[in-house]
This record gives sequence, C-alpha cells and structure tokens, in this order.
Amino acid sequence: MTLDRLLLDAMRRLDEKRLLGMGGSVSVRLPGTRDMLLATPDIEPVRVPLSAQPSQEYAQHIGVYAARPDVGAIASGGGTFGRMLGSFGGDLPQLFDEQARHLGATVVPMRHAMDGPLKSSSLATGGNVWASEKDVMVFGGTVHRLVLNAELLEKCAKAYVLAKATGMHLHTLPWWVCHIANGRLKKDQKRAARRFAQGVLPEEVKGY
Repeated sequence: MTLDRLLLDAMRRLDEKRLLGMGGSVSVRLPGTRDMLLATPDIEPVRVPLSAQPSQEYAQHIGVYAARPDVGAIASGGGTFGRMLGSFGGDLPQLFDEQARHLGATVVPMRHAMDGPLKSSSLATGGNVWASEKDVMVFGGTVHRLVLNAELLEKCAKAYVLAKATGMHLHTLPWWVCHIANGRLKKDQKRAARRFAQGVLPEEVKGY
C-alpha cells in the first residue's frame, strides 16, 4: 500500500474511533525526501516541504519532524481523555508497562507552544506524546505504530484522568521498569532514524 493510502487509512481509523477531535490532522514523513504528506478528514493529502514556512495548519508537524528524525507519522487532535491531559499539567505519568514501552515519558509541556513550531528542547524526553492546554499530539515511527500509539494513549489517559479527578492515589511503575521499557523504545527510535536516513521506511516493531 502506498504512503498516501496508508495515511488515509490511518486517518479514517483514528477519526472513526474519535481520536482526532475537531481540527485534527495526520501526517507521514516521506523517506528519501525532505517532505511530508499531511491530511485532515476534510482534505486530501497535501505534500508539504519540511523546509516550508510553517503555517498554523502544520507548524507543529514540521517542528516534530525537524527535532525527531525517528518520527515517521504524527496525529494531532487526540481523543476525549487525551485532550484532558492539558488540564492536569500536560503530563502523563508512566503507569503501565505497554505505555512505558511504546509511549515513553510524556514530552515536556510548553506554554503557548501551539503558537509556533515545537522546540527541540521540549521533545528531549524522546516520548511519543505531547499535550498542550487544548491539544495532544501522538508520534510513531510508522503509520501502523502511530495508530496503535494513539489508541494506547487514550486508554492510559482515561485511566489517569479519572483517577486524578476522583483523588485516587496513583502508583507509577518502578523506575527500573521504566528504564528498561524506555531503553527499548529508544533503540527502536535509533533504528527508525537510521532507516529514514537511508531513505527507506522503518521496519515494524515486533514483540515487546
């Protein structure tokens, strides 16, 4: 399947599961180029140079691709509970094994970050989730991984938001579990970055 068809399929799946919200968008990096494809539920994929002057429509996508050579696909918008993270400081503690393995530590929130491209410093955690006061972005090395990450984020965010709102005590994962899981995620990201540098798509992650 071509990348534009993969993009449309991912957007359809995310939209059907209400994981894009109003004004959501999905993009993919085009390997071997300095371009991306970006689409919304209302607009067919548009090819955009990553060197383009960022507009409000895709500034955040360009910022992520520029700072993270491992990211191959991005979804902006988020589900109901993902968008609530901003009301709780924009952070999502590492509560579950799968979350630590595939989402990692939440990208550092920034005030007014949606007014311009994301800065490299805010993406330094290597995490695959970034939340602002009104929006959330999810990253993946591949389109398939992006969809899985978006679904995983919404499940984790729901558990976190409901527990936080009711005052329940939260038990985060032991540091050593996070260390191992995050380490495996970083290895995946290094492999993905190397593949993109070679002008080819990353391989899908198999197993834990």
